[in-house]
Formats: sequence, structure tokens, C-alpha cells
Amino acid sequence: MATRQRILRIRRDYNRWVADETMEDYALRFTAESARKWSAFRVANTALGSISFLALEAIGGTLTVAHGFTNSVAAILFVSLLIFAASLPICLHAAQAGVDIDLLTRGAGFGYIGSTITSLIYASFTFIFFGIEAVILAAMLDSFLGVPLWLGYILCAAVVVPLVTHGITFISRVQTWTQPVWLVLNVLPLLALMVAHPDWLAGWTEYGGTHGTEGFDLLAFGAAASILFALITQTGEQVDYIRFLPPRATQRRWVWWGALLAGGPGWIAFDVLKLLAGSFLAYAALRAGLSAAKAVQPAEMYRLAFGTLLASPALALVVTAVFVALSQIKINVTNAYAGSLAWSNFFSRLTHSHPGRVVWLVFNIAVALLLMELGVYNTIEQVLFVYSNVAAAWMGALVADLAVNKPLGLSPPGIEFKRAHLYDVNPVGVGSMALSVAASFLAYYGFLGPLAQAMSTFIAFGVAFAAAPAIAWLTDGRYYLARKPRAAWAGSSNLQCVICEHRFEPRDMAYCPVYTGPICSLCCSLDARCGDGCKPHARLSAQIMTPLRSALPAPVLRALGTPVGSFMVVFLLFVATISLVFLGILAQAPASADLDAAFWKAFFVLAVIGGIVAWALVLAHGSRKVAQEETRRQTSLLLSEIRAHQRTDAALQKAKEAAEAANQAKSRYVIGISHELRSPLNAILGYAQLLERDPAIPERRRDGLRTIRRSGEHLAALIEGLLDISKIEAGRIELYRDAIRLPEFLDQIVQMLRLQAEAKSIAFAFDAPVRMPELAYTDERRLRQILINLLSNAIKFTRQGGVTLRLRFRSEVAEFEIIDTGIGIAEADLGRIFEPFQRGANSHAPSTPGVGLGLTICKTLVEVMGGEISVSSRLGEGSRFRVRLLLSGRTGGPAEVERRITGRAEATRPLRVLVADDDATHRALVADLLEPLGFTVRQAMDGAECLDAAAEMAPDIFLLDIAMPGMTGWDLVRRLREDGQTAPIIMVSANALELGPPGEGQHHDDVLPKPLSLATLLEKIGQLLGVTWTFADPAPPPPLAAAAHLTLEQAANLRQLAAIGYVGGIRERLDALEAETPEARPAIAELRGYIADYRLDAFLAALPEEPDTLGGAT
Repeated sequence: MATRQRILRIRRDYNRWVADETMEDYALRFTAESARKWSAFRVANTALGSISFLALEAIGGTLTVAHGFTNSVAAILFVSLLIFAASLPICLHAAQAGVDIDLLTRGAGFGYIGSTITSLIYASFTFIFFGIEAVILAAMLDSFLGVPLWLGYILCAAVVVPLVTHGITFISRVQTWTQPVWLVLNVLPLLALMVAHPDWLAGWTEYGGTHGTEGFDLLAFGAAASILFALITQTGEQVDYIRFLPPRATQRRWVWWGALLAGGPGWIAFDVLKLLAGSFLAYAALRAGLSAAKAVQPAEMYRLAFGTLLASPALALVVTAVFVALSQIKINVTNAYAGSLAWSNFFSRLTHSHPGRVVWLVFNIAVALLLMELGVYNTIEQVLFVYSNVAAAWMGALVADLAVNKPLGLSPPGIEFKRAHLYDVNPVGVGSMALSVAASFLAYYGFLGPLAQAMSTFIAFGVAFAAAPAIAWLTDGRYYLARKPRAAWAGSSNLQCVICEHRFEPRDMAYCPVYTGPICSLCCSLDARCGDGCKPHARLSAQIMTPLRSALPAPVLRALGTPVGSFMVVFLLFVATISLVFLGILAQAPASADLDAAFWKAFFVLAVIGGIVAWALVLAHGSRKVAQEETRRQTSLLLSEIRAHQRTDAALQKAKEAAEAANQAKSRYVIGISHELRSPLNAILGYAQLLERDPAIPERRRDGLRTIRRSGEHLAALIEGLLDISKIEAGRIELYRDAIRLPEFLDQIVQMLRLQAEAKSIAFAFDAPVRMPELAYTDERRLRQILINLLSNAIKFTRQGGVTLRLRFRSEVAEFEIIDTGIGIAEADLGRIFEPFQRGANSHAPSTPGVGLGLTICKTLVEVMGGEISVSSRLGEGSRFRVRLLLSGRTGGPAEVERRITGRAEATRPLRVLVADDDATHRALVADLLEPLGFTVRQAMDGAECLDAAAEMAPDIFLLDIAMPGMTGWDLVRRLREDGQTAPIIMVSANALELGPPGEGQHHDDVLPKPLSLATLLEKIGQLLGVTWTFADPAPPPPLAAAAHLTLEQAANLRQLAAIGYVGGIRERLDALEAETPEARPAIAELRGYIADYRLDAFLAALPEEPDTLGGAT
């Protein structure tokens, strides 16, 4: 099975004429109930405007002059009764369904494409009678005013266009304004003529016509009736207005039925009067001395009548001109309006496009104008004979379906008009019409005798009326509906079309499986891409092939499917059509050998042309089929590939989800493990800081305490590094402004990286500036991360030579350069090394672990810190990374010495601190820190205990852990504030990602991470409570004799190292001096303590300066 090509929805934007329903007047679609806003009387009055056409007088007069009073009046009365009976079910169903004549025909036995034929018939009727009326007016203008016919035709056509563009909205106004005037002008002259010449009435009833027919003659009756029966198509024009009748349920019964009968089938009653008036006026014109040719012209008829009514011939002429013009305008607005609807329906199905009803209005008038200018209407009688047979066949099939098939259940109830729900061709209507036309043409062209020839129109109507129920019964009515409407939509007030995106009532909507949504009837009719995907079995091609498969043997069917077979079918159809046309012409022409020979020559010429056209059509059709098959095949392959990609994408999605789940699990693990590490680390660092501050600790133990603190700080930094992963994933990088001792900071990094370089047997150099700030303000951890990452990369990719860290200051901008003699970076890789997951493509590069995120993180951090990073490199020669950052600081002078807090100044009462934490170690640490400083510390192990304690003691400040069992710190803060606690609250968390959820920041005052910095904690408490601290006096400078065993040369050397901040070099030199000068160990130990605390000012003060104070070893 071929894969259906998927179609994308493309919004259809209609032009201004189509989108404006006032101008479009619901052409091609069901008339929405919301649009039926006019009163029943106004709709009926508008429909009755069609009775004004003067062709009725012309037809009545022509028939009377030709066939006499008896035959003409008999034909008029008989045909009128027949038309009334046929029009009633047509108008009734149209008014109930709200559809025009074309949509009614679709659902009443003809199918979607089958009704195209009737649309053409109906459109032909409108421009034929438009032309007849315009010819009457143009002849009057020529006769009365001397206006040339060609100009008169143009004027008669042009005046109608602006009156019809806005549909029934404006037409109803025109008919309402003109109806009384027209009625008076139509009746008064007739009455005047009858009063003035009463004897003419008797003469009229005895008139036998120019053919001299005496009494009733069946042949004359049949000829007259055949012409009159063409008027049955006028029912279609009535339907085009009657569809606007308000819904039956909203009107009184007698009002609605009265409007229906008057505006619907009632038109023929008024037409009977006009036909009889024309018959009488033609006879009166003959009695007045006019020729037969002039006597049948409506302008001359009414000129005579108005001349009898009015004493002034000039006034009579003017009034006649006004009356003829008024009548012509009233009927031609209807003809033009109906024609615009008919052509819209016809071309929309052939071309799948609809430029707007207004365009087809102009087209219809243009066709009528062209025929007028060519003089076709001079031979209109023969055209009407042929047309009446076809129109009678159409109406016979239509009436039979509505009046017989539906009551008997041979066709479904209601009128279905949507393309999506109809078969292309319904054999009930199309088949009965075809049989009817064939029978009537045989009769008309004399093959069935003169009587049948005269009655050919009735044969057409009768055969269609009888054949429609028979075919419906034989087919069991299965060709009416291809699909049924969705019952679920019945309760909806309106639905949105997926193509034009306008909303319509459910009756105007169908479900489209190709576009997978509701589609309005107009968009459905105009769509040329769907291929009737909703009803493949109901397409014309499928309807033709299904019976052929059953009737023909397989070999014959295969032969017909070949190009030659297809050519023969098309060619034979063409030849058959030409033959029928020629036979009809020959049947009417006198026998002549020369004429026969001419026709045979013309036939063979046309047959050859038809063969060429047929072969071209077959070849084009074959090429189109090949192209479609190739498209379907490629579509099938493409869809298969798409499905394969979808399976691969699904597998990748699952793998991605698994990876993301693993990554989230990793992140949760990292966060959890960091939380678990921070809790004991908090105790380690906290007590290390407390012990360092304790003056009772011997000096020899302080180095160990410093080692414990530094190790703990290093471990805390490692934990922060782990959390950087989660923060970068969350897009949240936080910066801090730390005051760092820059020489100490850089010495730590240099010492650590030098060990790595020595392990690879390469040199490592630190090129420091002559003067360096003692203090610098930046994010210490981020700067360390940047430098370590760049230096580690440089060492990693250097096999021989060395790595240099160079620092230069320009004002407060520090420029770090990391220079190596490694493998270098290819020029092609320089532009992408800072991109995520990118590594150099150098084949000589050593295989090193890593995922390619280090440089990306460095670049991100540098830019976030307001700096810039760049790289230059040559392959095989090495690389140079340059980082520029703002490091504001202080150069020279003694560094700030951290002073130990000993208590509170002006302490009137102990400040109450409530600590809530599930970790007893943390609570004890806070108590050990604050109680010696004059605080009362109350401990709570969870939220509930904290609430009770807060109610009892009214704390001055709260220290609350976030992650506690039962009640989290955030919940506890909310409860405390709800209970009226106004004291400051500091949140303490071992999880750096818990620093304040959205919307909770207003409840607490500050946040501190674990492990706690005791100095920071005291600083926060002082800020929040306004505490003034007291400090221990700084230790006095050591006596100059502390370095009494050092020589001036040794002291000068140490002074030089201290001047450049080379702490590592000072340590090395002190170790060497201790080995060289054992007696100086006490002084060296004291100097080493100053260096351990990075107290360079105290270190320099302890060094001897004068010979007499230095002393020397003797």
C-alpha cells in the first residue's frame, strides 16, 4: 500500500471580496442561520422582483402570434401548473436547508461533480435571459432615443454591476423601493387599454395566429409548451433568495409558508398574468397596425398601452422608457446575482480556486454582453428549444428526488452539500438526466415523429422524473453519502476551520483526515492537495473503475489501462460528441449532397484534431502518473527513514534521560556528601579557630593548630569545587569580595605547582613584580581556581623546558601570564579551545584525562569577574595564556593584624542566643565561642524545641540550621515570624545550594555557610545587634635580641626576600640557617612563627639592623 503523502496546513487567506460575506453572500456554502436576519416579507418581496422581466411579454406575444390564442393560453396554463408543482418541493427543501440551487442539486441525486453540469446549465440560463432583457431595453433606447445598439448593450450591462456587488443586502433595497412603482406602471396601461378597446378582448380570444391554426392543435401546443418550459429554471433564481428565509421555527406558521409560496413557486402565478398580458398586448399591437415583428417587442407593446392611458405621446414615450428600464433593471439584478453564484460553483470545482462572487458577476455580464454584440439573441428561439429540453431533464430528476425518493426513503433525509460527504457522481440524478436528454433529443430532432418532436420538453421531464426513483431503487441509494457527519458536533454553536481559521456553524463543517481537523465547506471545495483522502472510494475514477472491473474481463481491462487503450477511449468519446452535434444539425437542415460532403470533411478534420488532442492528453496523464508514483515512492522512502530516525531519537532520548538521571543522582550525591562533610568540618575548623585564639595554648602547639585549620580550609575549598559543578549546571555562579594577602596566596599556589613540575623534571619559575600589594580584594577561591587550572594545563602539556608564572600590575589591573614551552596549539584550534568539550586535535599531544571543560570554566569565571582571557601559541613552541583582572589592593605599609575579640563593651546584660541545629557538635561550638564573650546560649535540637525555647526566653538573635528533621529551617523561620518574633535570624547551612528559596528571603536576615568562620560569625552578630567589641592588645614587637645570633649578612638576605614577599624562599633560608647556626634556633623558631602567620611587619621588625645589637658568634 502506497504511503500517503502528508500535507502541511497552510492558512488560506481569502481576498477582501471573498472574506466579506456581505459581498460574497455565502456563495459555495450553506447560508448560516445567523445570516438569515431579514424578515420573511422582505425576502419574499426580493424574490418576487424576478417577475418584472419583459421577456415574459415577449414570449407570450410571440407564442400568440405564431400559434394563436387557444394553443398559447393552453400551453401557458399547463406549463404554469407543472412548474408550480415542480417548484414547490425545490423551494421548500432549499428554504429549510438554507442552500442555493447548486448545493441543493448536489445533495438531491447529482453528487459533487455531477452537479457541475447543472451549474453550467443554470449559469447559461442566467446570461441568456440577462441578454434577452438587455436587448429589449437596448432596442427601446435605439427606437425611442436613437442610442446605437452596441452602446445600449454596454449601458444595460454596466448599470447592473454596482447594484449586485453587495448581494441580497442591496438587492432587497432595490426591489423594495421599485416594487410599488413598477406594479402601478405595469397594471394601469393594461387596464386603460382594456377599457378603451373592450372589443379587442373578444378578438384576442378568437385569434388563430399567423399559422392560421383553428382551435386546439397538439403540435402547436407542444411547440409553445416546449418554449415555455425553459422558464422552469427560473425556480433556481427564486431558491437563491428563498435560502435567506428565517428559520422556520422562529416564524409564525402562516407567515413563513406565505413567504415561501409567494417568493418560491408563487412566482409562476404572476408570470402567468404577464404571459397573458403579453399575448393580449401583441394582439392589440397587431390591431393597432404594427407589424408582427414589432408587435412582439415589449417596448412597442407598452408604448401603445401608455399612449392609450396618456394624452401626450411624448409623455407616453417617456413613461414607457422609464417602465422598460425599471423592469430590465429589476430582473437583471436577479439574473446577474444568480449567474455569479452559478459560475462560482462551476469554476470552483474545475479550478479549485475562488476569486470571489463579484468576479463571476462581472464574468457573467461580460458573456451576456458579448453574445448581445454578436447578435446571437436574434436567433434565440432555437436556443430556447434546445435549452428547455436540458433544463426540463435537470428539473425532472431534481423534483423526483425531493418529491418521491425522500418520502419513500430511497434517498437519505436532509440535504448534504459538502464535498467531503458526497460521491463525485450520483447515478440517480446524472443517470436519469442523461437518459432524459437522450430521449428528448431523439424526439426533438424528429426521430420519434412530429408529435414527440413537439412534446420533447415534456418527454425530457417525464423520463427524468420516472428514471430517478428507478435508479435510486436499483442502487439502493448508496451513492448519496460517502461519509456521515460527526454526530458529536451537533451540539456545538460553531467550529474553527483548520485552514482559514474562521468559525462556522457545524452544518458547514466536515472532519478532514488529511488536515486532521474540522474544515469548512469552502476550504474543502477549494483544496487541490488532499486527493479526496476522506473518501477515496467516492472519487470519480474509483466510481468508473469499480463497475468496469466487474463487467469487463481482466485482459480487456488491462488493455484499456495501456496508453493505446486510454487513447481509444478518449478519442471515441470525442468522436461521439462531434457525431451527436453534427447529427442534430443535419436533422434540422434540408437534404443536400454538397452539405453532406461538407459535413463529412469537417467531421474528419475535427476527428484528426481530436485524435491529436486525445493523444496529448493521454501522454500528459501518463507523465503525471509517473511523477506521482515517483513522488509517492520517494515519500515512502523518506517516511521510512523518518521512522528510523524517530526510533533512533527515541533511543537517544532514553539514553539522554538515563544520563540526565545519573547526572542528577551524581549532583544529589555530591550535594549530600558535601553536606555530610561540612558538619564535622565545621567542628574541626571551629575548634581550631577557638584554640588558636586561646592565649593558654603553648607556642609550640600553634603550628599544629595552624596546620589543622589550613587543612580544614583546604578541604572546605575542595567541597566548594565539587559544588561548582552543580552551580555551573544551574547557571548560577556567585562571586565574593575577599581580602587576601596576595604574596601568601601566590606563594601557596607556586609551592603546590612547583612540586608537580619537579615531578616531570621541568622548571617552574615565578616572575613577581618588584612591588606587590600586601592586600588585594577579589574572589580568592575563583582566582585560585583560574590560576591552578591554567598552570596545571601548562605543566601537563610540557615535556621539556619549563613553565613560568609572570605577574605585572598596571595601576590596579593585574596581568597574569602563564608561559610554557610545551607542544603548543594549532592555529585552527585556537578559536575553539574555550568551547565546551573541545580539545586540541594535535596528534602529538599526550593522552591526558579530562573532558574539555577546564578552559571553558576559566573563561567563564574570568568574564564573570570582569576580566578577559586570551591565548597565543605556535605549534611545537609553546603557549602563552594572558589573564587580566582588577585586583584593587593596598601596597606597602604593615599588614592589618587580626585582633582577638575578648568581649562586649558596656555589657549591661548577657545577650540571649538561641541555636537550633540537629548537630550537637555545632551547637556546642557556638556555645564555646559566644559564652566566654558574655552571651547566654540556649540550644535546641529541632524546630519544635526551638519554638518552645523562643517562647520562654525571648532571644536577642537566632542561629538556625536549615536541614533539620521534622521541620526545616525555612518552616521554622516562618513560624517564628508568625509567632511575633522580631529578633534577627541568621540561617546556617551545610548545603550551599539552600541559601534562600524564592519568596522566603524576607523572613531571615542573613545566611552563613558551614563550616563557620568564627570571625565572620562575630562580625555578623555585631552588625545585627549593634555590639561594640573589645579586643586584646596586640603583642608588642619582639625584642631586637630575638635574632641576636643572626649576622648582618643573614638578616639582609632575609630582609630582601621579605621585601618581595617571597615567603617560600624565606622558609627555605630559615631552614638553611638553622642547619648552619644551631645556636640561633630559638630566634629562627620565632621568625618562623611570624612567617607562618604571614606577619611580615613583625618579621622585619625582629631582624637586627645595627652591628652592636646584632652581635656575632665568637
